[in-house]
Amino acid sequence: MNAWRHDFAALHPDDVAAVLRGQLQRMRQAAQRDGAPNAAQRRTHLRRLLQAVLDHEADWVRAVNADFGRRSATETRLLELGPLADQIRHNLRHVARWMRPRRAPVNPLFWPARARIVPQPLGVVGIIGAWNYPVQLTLSPLADALAAGNRVLLKPSELAPHTAELLQRVLAEAFASDHVCVVTGGTTVAAALAALPLDHLLFTGSTRVGKLVAQAAAPNLTPVTLELGGKSPAIVGPGADVALAADRIATAKGWNAGQTCIAPDYCLVPRAQRDAFVQALRRSVQRRWPRGVDDPDYTALLSATAWQRQLRLAHEATAAGATLVPLMGDGPPPAESAAPRPAVLGPVAVLDPPATCALMQEEIFGPLLPVLTYDTLPQALDHINAGPRPLALYLFERDRATIEHVLAHTVSGGVTVNDCMLHQPQHALPFGGVGASGMGAYHGRHGFERFSHLKGVYEQSTLVGAVFDRWVRPPYGAALQRLLRFMLRR
Repeated sequence: MNAWRHDFAALHPDDVAAVLRGQLQRMRQAAQRDGAPNAAQRRTHLRRLLQAVLDHEADWVRAVNADFGRRSATETRLLELGPLADQIRHNLRHVARWMRPRRAPVNPLFWPARARIVPQPLGVVGIIGAWNYPVQLTLSPLADALAAGNRVLLKPSELAPHTAELLQRVLAEAFASDHVCVVTGGTTVAAALAALPLDHLLFTGSTRVGKLVAQAAAPNLTPVTLELGGKSPAIVGPGADVALAADRIATAKGWNAGQTCIAPDYCLVPRAQRDAFVQALRRSVQRRWPRGVDDPDYTALLSATAWQRQLRLAHEATAAGATLVPLMGDGPPPAESAAPRPAVLGPVAVLDPPATCALMQEEIFGPLLPVLTYDTLPQALDHINAGPRPLALYLFERDRATIEHVLAHTVSGGVTVNDCMLHQPQHALPFGGVGASGMGAYHGRHGFERFSHLKGVYEQSTLVGAVFDRWVRPPYGAALQRLLRFMLRR
């Protein structure tokens, strides 16, 4: 395949934008030349992507580990490569069926005319990936965009440079540069890409940057899918198995050291159960990572900056009256400490932090776990509903009526009941946020449709056309007035 590489670091921002506009134009011309790919061609594209994932398994693991300083190799396979391969295989199995035109019912007033919905590619899609799962969150939307028959201009996160370089090299080997083009660079490149007149743009990242992406896309009316984050709560219901809830929350929070957009951000626990819950958290953490912060399956924070931010959040909460309970090791060092290499920080429960502290205002994105108490379930739901709508919500409860009550009285991007994060890899469920946690959803058929235009097609019948010519089209007569009176009053 033909490689396409530019050293954007040496260019002026205007020149970066010009280079990207030129590449977009080449991709549009290729799409017009070749037309929409058929099912066999899309399967070929998906197989190339799957092979790129599988053939470079060890390379992905090494690159992600280099970016994090220490990323559990098992977690890279478990949380990135495995789900990604599974998703691509799912798309391979179903893409031909998703592509078929679907019959749609016709308004009875227009029988016997016919209608159908025809999915067609949008054209050239932009994808801006995230650093926390730099393979999965970049190639997963690519798999859906390819299934929908698009060409893709893709930018990995500059905060994971080893993975970004590998993505560029591997995808250049698998695809022509006018089909899938990977551009690397910093915020200047991301801003220029977001400002292109793309046919769709998907961004994964923080709410703050998501707002900037939406603003950049707005002048071109580029439709956007924003996969953001927020403070995803875990509710331990009044009828929950507290030990089970603690174990599953601790495990999910420990994966990737809490650097997951759908990690449980804080817990709401019945007041009488708080101490038992915290003790169960500690037992779970010590069982899952028996060697503590030295355990090779416990991942480091991405950078010294991320590590120091966690310390700042923890110590600010302590100064405001919260209590820190280390779940692994001795807990956070003093706020002025230098970050170790790798930048590892064990999980810490933060008991009853005030709502005004930064820990409860910002998405944590690390191993700090606030534990709040409540006296009644409505009190817990009021706390959730008072804030921005979260990307995910987790509920631990055995009573069916309580489960349905919580689902009916909260709004979130997705929900997992009696576990955490497992709604994300479900092919039949849409994945996305709502409000401040994002807009739009993808995965599986929902991803195919996100990157497709579902074109409505109406085919007039000879009979209906003749009736319309006589009754509905000008010049209007008395018969039409009688028909309108009948339609309005029936």
